[in-house]
Amino acid sequence: MSGLPEHELRRLRAVAADDGELAGFVARRVGGEPLQYIEGSAPFGPFDLVVDDRVLVPRPETEGLWELAASLVDDPRVVVDLCTGSGAVAIALASSFPGARVVGTDLSGAALDVARMNGATHAPAVEWSQGDLFGALDSALAGRIDLVVSNPPYVAAAEWAGLPDDVRREPHVALVAGPTGFEVLARIATESVAWLAPGGLVVCEIGETQGAEAAEIFAAFGSIRIVADLSGRDRYLVAGT
Repeated sequence: MSGLPEHELRRLRAVAADDGELAGFVARRVGGEPLQYIEGSAPFGPFDLVVDDRVLVPRPETEGLWELAASLVDDPRVVVDLCTGSGAVAIALASSFPGARVVGTDLSGAALDVARMNGATHAPAVEWSQGDLFGALDSALAGRIDLVVSNPPYVAAAEWAGLPDDVRREPHVALVAGPTGFEVLARIATESVAWLAPGGLVVCEIGETQGAEAAEIFAAFGSIRIVADLSGRDRYLVAGT
């Protein structure tokens, strides 16, 4: 009757107080609103995070970003999550490295409000800072960051119209980097050099067709590799000093 898959209906029934509210939820979902926004939460590893239209919905690929980054370093002192959104990666990294100073940054103050809510529940020690990439950080961290992790905007502007309806309900600024899709990634490559400690790493999520060009963007780094996701698609860039 609703046109929704049964598994989505079950999830909506689980959060609806009554049939009237359920009907409203169904209408919102049929209208293209992400299911997680209607539920008000999304899983990320062992965490259940608050999500709404101020942030991207955490996806399995980004969970893979956290898992990859956590596997590459031992006992980092300073970890930074750029473009943190809901705070998912920063919170997960804080759980992986309880002795590290973890900072999550975002250009959007609205997104950081969500991240702070999630941090208060799951990782109170994480620091949150608003600003444009490394511009959000205390200058005293320059040359001291052991691990930079980011799921930056990497969609090209011309690709926006072809995205699924529910994805286009997510924050445009968190998805679209600019005309090429590489604008934010290129800035991370350029700016991170001054912020990384000796031996530091940058680990970024990228689009599945972006591996070769992403590697070129980070060509000045001492080591570069592209890592596939669980579907075998290029998904992560790892660059070391």
